[in-house]
Amino acid sequence: MVKRILCLIAAAVFLAGCNTVQGIGKDIEKGGEAIQKAVK
Repeated sequence: MVKRILCLIAAAVFLAGCNTVQGIGKDIEKGGEAIQKAVK
């Protein structure tokens, strides 16, 4: 259940606004931070 939620969060962050390579990097970083917060 938790893994499914984390995947949905990561997908939402990734799809929210990755127009450039730099944007993709920022989105991945934010997704990682969200996953870390959810795990804690």
